[in-house]
Parts: sequence; structure tokens; C-alpha cells
Amino acid sequence: MKNMAEVEDTFAEAFDGLFCRILITAKDEKRLRRAAYGSTALPMVVVGRAEGGVEKWLSRNQTLDRRIGALVQFWGGIDESKPFEASLKRFVKEVSYRIRQEILVEPTTCVFNALNSTTKFDVMDSVGHCGDGYEWEEDYVGRRVINIPIMMPSFRIERYLGYGVGVSGGNLWLMSQDENSALKAGDKALEAIHKVEGVVTPFDICSAGSKPETKYPEIGPTTNHPYCPSLKDKIPDSKVTDGVNSIPEIVINGVTLDAVKEAMRAGINAVKDMSGVIRISAGNYGGKLGKHKIYLKALSGQDAAKNRCISHDYNQIENVREDDNEVNDGNKPFQE
Repeated sequence: MKNMAEVEDTFAEAFDGLFCRILITAKDEKRLRRAAYGSTALPMVVVGRAEGGVEKWLSRNQTLDRRIGALVQFWGGIDESKPFEASLKRFVKEVSYRIRQEILVEPTTCVFNALNSTTKFDVMDSVGHCGDGYEWEEDYVGRRVINIPIMMPSFRIERYLGYGVGVSGGNLWLMSQDENSALKAGDKALEAIHKVEGVVTPFDICSAGSKPETKYPEIGPTTNHPYCPSLKDKIPDSKVTDGVNSIPEIVINGVTLDAVKEAMRAGINAVKDMSGVIRISAGNYGGKLGKHKIYLKALSGQDAAKNRCISHDYNQIENVREDDNEVNDGNKPFQE
């Protein structure tokens, strides 16, 4: 008889966040992977900085300059206690660090805007002037780009990058009987989630969920101790139930709330009948912090194929090529 994991009657608490979406291209897979993974490493929104993820890998016939590419999202938080412009300024600065220190320095890379948005930020001051005044503007494959002279010998970046407000922090907790089951379930959930357009998973499988309350505020959020299996028999307020010995978390950021919901639904459906998965839950703060409550029961009772909200209702994603009729599986780097 098939295992059927219990889907808990709870919700994931998600937040509004700033995001931009870019296309990175490069001459070969080695350089592209380094640029994409390097620039999206270190998920740090929780400590007031930025995070990112690879949304999709593209083949040569899907990109503007006919080179292999990666669609990448960068994310930043919105501080509701300050004017929106303050959060945007911080976000642009953080994105510029990731572009300058992880993409520009990788040989042969190029960056294009990949978000069809009326709101854009100018990268001349934050990235373009890495050319020390020797940079210039030019038209390249139908886009207006900055050409920055470097030693190998140039780096092109589209001058204006679109940004928007999306939803960050959607999540799933896969309560598993052991480490092997947890890893298998996490990988299978990610495979399904990465097929949803417009979402990224900044941590992939996250082994360390956190909580806002802490004994050590100087270091930021600390371990979510009630959900640590290793503390189950040591603390009175443990919420780890019998049989659960590993709890991987999948965190999902998406360009719309519908995108996050669809990704969570895909993750649930992918693992709910896996051996070793006991329950599927989610992290929240009692509805006190996040604007969005995403109820698991509502997702698990729906067929994702009947609710393709991204394909029909979403208009922010910019087509990379008009003749893009080949969509890569997000878990397969390239289709030649």
C-alpha cells in the first residue's frame, strides 16, 4: 500500500519582497555555472541583505546572443518602517555587488534584463562605472548595453534592469523518518518546483529553519529549536512528533503569489506518497509578520495542471526570444 503523508492544517507565512530577473549568458557551461551559482549563493535576506536563485537554464536557441544562458532572480527585503526608496536603494546596491563580484569577473559573461516591468533601475553608477570612465554604451542584439572594458576583453550589461515586488518566504517542511528519506524527498520536491515558471529556491534543501526570537540578537535569527529532532527528548516545548527524525525545509520565492502557490502545490504533490515522508507542514509566525498566508490544505486538494495561473495570468516575465518554443527542465542544465 502506498504511503500517504499527512498534510497538516497550517499555513506558510510569506512576505512581499523586491526582485529583479536577469539573463546571464556565457561561452561555455563551466563559466555560466560559476557565474549563476556564485551570484546566487549566500541567502542573506534574513540578515538584511540579498539572496537569489537560478530559475531556469537556457540553450543557445533560447537566448538573445545565441549562447547558453541562465535565468537568475535576485531578491531583497522591504523594510515597512522606512520609505520604499530606502529598500530599493539597498537592493540595487546588493545586486550590484553580486553582478560585479560574481558575474563580471567570470570570463565571457554577459547580462540582459529578463523582466518586462515598467519599473527599472539604471546600473551605470553601480556597475557600469567599473570601467573607470572608459565604458561606453552601444546597441547589442537589440538591447542597449554598457560595454565595460576588462582584461578578457569586455563585459556587457543591459543598462536598465527591471524590478518588481514579488512574494518571498513560501515554504514546505517535509517531516521525514530519517536523513536519507529527507534528502530524497527534498530533491524530488525541488525537481517539481523548478518546473514552475517564475520561482526560485534560494537554499534548495535548507537544513536549518530559523525563528525571529533569539537569545543572541546580535547574530540574527537562530535555530528553530522546537523543531530540532536532536532536542526532542531534551526540551519541554519540542514539537517534533514520534517517528520524525529529519525536517528539510524548501523556501520558495516567486514573482507572484500565484507562482509561489503553484510551486508549493507541485512540491506537495511530488512527495506526499513517498516512503519515509510522514507529514508535510510549513513554517509561520502565527500570521504576525508576513502579509501572505498560504494554506497547505487548500493547495493539496487541487490539481496543479488545472490551475496554470503562471501561463495565463502572469505578464511580468519577458520572453528572451520570440522563437522560444523549447522550454528546458529546470533541473537539466542545457538542451543543445
